[in-house]
Amino acid sequence: MGGMGTRRRAGLAVGASVLVLLAGFPAQASAGHPAAPVRTITTGLDGPYGLDLLSPRTAVVAEGDTGEVTTVDLRTGKQKTIITGLAAPSGVAAHGGKIYVLLGGEPVPGAKYPAGALLVADRTGKHVRVLADLMAYELKHNPDGQRQFDDKNQPYDALSNPFSVTWTKWGLLVSDGGANDVLRVDPRTGRVSTFFVPPNPHTKECLAPGAQANPGTVGCDSVPTGVAVRGRYVYVSTLGAEQPGAAVIYQLDGRTGRVVHKWPGFTSLTGIAVTPRGTIYASEVLFGAPPGEEPPPGFDPSTVGRLTRVDHGRTTHAAVTMPTGLRYVNGHLYASSWSIASFLGIAKAGRLVDVSPKAFR
Repeated sequence: MGGMGTRRRAGLAVGASVLVLLAGFPAQASAGHPAAPVRTITTGLDGPYGLDLLSPRTAVVAEGDTGEVTTVDLRTGKQKTIITGLAAPSGVAAHGGKIYVLLGGEPVPGAKYPAGALLVADRTGKHVRVLADLMAYELKHNPDGQRQFDDKNQPYDALSNPFSVTWTKWGLLVSDGGANDVLRVDPRTGRVSTFFVPPNPHTKECLAPGAQANPGTVGCDSVPTGVAVRGRYVYVSTLGAEQPGAAVIYQLDGRTGRVVHKWPGFTSLTGIAVTPRGTIYASEVLFGAPPGEEPPPGFDPSTVGRLTRVDHGRTTHAAVTMPTGLRYVNGHLYASSWSIASFLGIAKAGRLVDVSPKAFR
């Protein structure tokens, strides 16, 4: 467990120093990087994290800051709220006439649904119910083996804090950043099982004193975030406890969860998508955020974040502001951007964008 704990708001982990940093950014809703070929589909979203396609023309987005699930017409940008009243929705997936929604964040007293739940609804957002309780699974099984509670029965860090969900032919796959695992959920019965537990990164920063949230843990938490599927492989991105170079992309056997390949050395990955020819796209939400407790004078928050493309050994990047959710469909790479704008004091700054291959350099 760990890595996405009490400092996490509306489904995204941000370290304490970065929270202070972002709080000091000027509250201006910049358009981001106008020179890059990035088409804005819609604006005015609040904490857009996970996204998926409900149909070839319609995207569905989890808005963590407002507790809503929203559909977006990919041609016109028109929005429609289909689910409301959720506590910190983070991930969303659509398949077979159903929508699956993850609830991250901290437990909220009086909330209709428990934190750490995977919900299911019909494609219109009606008939919402709990499909699986991931917090209950973590408390019972604790797949990463870390200590959960101190001597006063208080959790050392987040127990369960799921971030993304993806439908696959092997079941729903959920990345739980708090539990440090990827879980498989049967979409019919809600049965939960462990699919993959990423190892703790052992970079210099992760081995430094104080980098570990839990006693006895060696290295910092992996904090899995994005999950994508392509053919017989599953791809998982990790946050790496926000430590420089500690984030990893894993290629896994979709049936067994065995590691086939990995790409290390990234920082703060939050989303992943893969094309039919095996090109990998990943979002680095905090790339370019300056270190320290205070931002330098005149720092432009629109420069924080980028997308990374790994194309058969060649790595390039595109300037997209604070991206998280990614989806590649029919030659289009869709991304949620300005996803953590609320940390800047900017409401409704979130966007859904279509990123051209020409954006990567």
